[in-house]
Amino acid sequence: MKSNKKVGLALLSATLATTAAHAQSSVTLFGMIDTGISYVSNQAGKHNVKMDDGVNGPNLWGFKGVEDLGGGTRAIFELVDQFQVDNGGFMPNSSLFSRTSLVGLVNDRLGKLTLGNQYDFMTDSLYFAGDDPAEISGHFYDFRAGPFKKLALPSNATGDFDWDRMAGERVANSVKYVTPVVGGFSAGAMYGFGGVAGSIGSGNSQSFALNYAAGSFGANAAFTNIKYYTAGAADVSVRNWGVGTHYRFGSWIANALFTTVHNSANGGAIYEGSLGAHYNFTPALSAGVSYMYMKGNQTVDDNHAHQVGGNVDYALSKRTTVYVLGLYQRANAGAQAQINGLNSADGASSNATQAIARIGIHTRF
Repeated sequence: MKSNKKVGLALLSATLATTAAHAQSSVTLFGMIDTGISYVSNQAGKHNVKMDDGVNGPNLWGFKGVEDLGGGTRAIFELVDQFQVDNGGFMPNSSLFSRTSLVGLVNDRLGKLTLGNQYDFMTDSLYFAGDDPAEISGHFYDFRAGPFKKLALPSNATGDFDWDRMAGERVANSVKYVTPVVGGFSAGAMYGFGGVAGSIGSGNSQSFALNYAAGSFGANAAFTNIKYYTAGAADVSVRNWGVGTHYRFGSWIANALFTTVHNSANGGAIYEGSLGAHYNFTPALSAGVSYMYMKGNQTVDDNHAHQVGGNVDYALSKRTTVYVLGLYQRANAGAQAQINGLNSADGASSNATQAIARIGIHTRF
């Protein structure tokens, strides 16, 4: 009888231990979907009304998980796919989980180490921290594009699409480390392996960040250098750096951003500066506005552009929002304005101005 009791207690203890272990681990399915109707004032000289998706945030679904390993250490993973709502397909030149795919370890005292296909610090430290005015005004349309096709970035939809990497660019085959927060400060470093036999430095990538957060205030700086490898030719290096800040007070959010790009292949370079503000009228109703100035060097014909954007959001629930937004870009005389997201061959305006208006719905799960 005593023996049976011992066996019973042992089984109960094992069951409780297993339950506790499971309670400290989790796998979450998550995602978000955005779609709507957009009106473009001038696209290759003509008006255009189109269904467009992934504007107020990309269309994503994925899995993320955490396992408590004890001693303040946790194993984590993330697998995320980006898709097109309009036709249900993958994004062009993408596949399952090509948005992000990573695995790593987090320790409360030592920081976070991840490996895989993941965001560099232009996105991670500047955008996700809340420094980008585009996030609180025109969303995807308000990212950087403009009359800068001669920038000619490698592997780029238009040669200048998202030239400062703030729309969620990733680095494949990368190792990334972020320190714990100490006195409000944290830092990060990333290395992407080029995979070129006999030349470790060919095709590789580096990214670094320095962050500060104290209550409602935050400031961040990031640097990324991506090398593009072609057999028999010198690597093309595309270098970005930026600084940003944000401040929350009452119902207001204000932020500011400065970012740059330089293409070693042709010497093309651009910088931009932007300011934004967002106000919550009620828990459900909010609005945001932004202004941006972009300027290129001689390689891109010294082109420049002014851009203003704004939106109004109304939350139907904690997860679902309907919204209207609008943007206007004015380039210098002789240049062709091009708002981000109009990436087809005929996406640019036929003159120096372009405007876009949109009504949409956005939901999370």
